[in-house]
Amino acid sequence: MALPFARSLCLCRRGAKRLGVAATEARRGISFKLEEKTAHSSLLLFKGDTGVKYGMVGLEPTKLALNVERFREWAVVLADTAVTSGRHYWEVTVKRSQQFRIGVADVDMSRDSCIGVDDRSWVFTYAQRKWHTMLANEKAPVEGMGQPEKVGLLLEYEAQKLSLVDVNRIAVVHILQTDFRGPVVPAFALWDGELLTHSGLEVPEGL
Repeated sequence: MALPFARSLCLCRRGAKRLGVAATEARRGISFKLEEKTAHSSLLLFKGDTGVKYGMVGLEPTKLALNVERFREWAVVLADTAVTSGRHYWEVTVKRSQQFRIGVADVDMSRDSCIGVDDRSWVFTYAQRKWHTMLANEKAPVEGMGQPEKVGLLLEYEAQKLSLVDVNRIAVVHILQTDFRGPVVPAFALWDGELLTHSGLEVPEGL
């Protein structure tokens, strides 16, 4: 089941603004955009809020609307639709980025933290030409995935799994065991280049 980001926040905090309900088909995963209100000031959204670009300077914090949902210390942005059940698949095109993180996070994770640093986010990180899983600031190596151009993520909520998928072979490269306790959203962090998301995709056959 997919919930709009703001509606899912209502499950965790009272008074959060509600957005329209997004419908999903049985095999089709969530369809999401990136939520500008969560984006750190160094990040710029583009292509209808489906892509994110890192800017060393970025936007002046004083020119951004005051918002408690915005990440304050780290270059992180969350998606606008949360998941509470089901299997969901999306892909990420990597453009000129050598350091980024992709995964999911609790909708109400601390905006002073970074995904992968706390224990309420589950991510795959790419840096120094190597892949790792990252949870609670602990890393573990991921083998079998090289320089990325496009990668897939498979979220299985009830099975408590997040998988990194090789889109060329349509094969799971690594499975990260999770500990979901409430709504989670796709989450992204980057320190150079661009990431472009592709959502609303069917779960590929064989996954």
